[in-house]
Amino acid sequence: MATEGLERAMELLVARDWQAAHEIVQKDKSTLAAWLHGIVHTIEGDLDNARYWYRHAEREFPGADALPQEIAAARAAVSGSSTRSSAPSDRTR
Repeated sequence: MATEGLERAMELLVARDWQAAHEIVQKDKSTLAAWLHGIVHTIEGDLDNARYWYRHAEREFPGADALPQEIAAARAAVSGSSTRSSAPSDRTR
């Protein structure tokens, strides 16, 4: 899935619109999307499902109390992913 979709999902997560974010992340099979999917279910309050998605993201589930930090870290990861995907490749030289 295009990074733009995950950027939009991040905007929705920050706004705590987990249902709309869920529509986006469930279509993406990347590890980053799995992490966002875990955050979605943490916001929803479905912690068992959140743990499932954190395992798919190969991340330790930090618990619901860490939600603000997780959203901030995920936002930085999505932003970094966007920057890398739009940067020119070294292979073009």
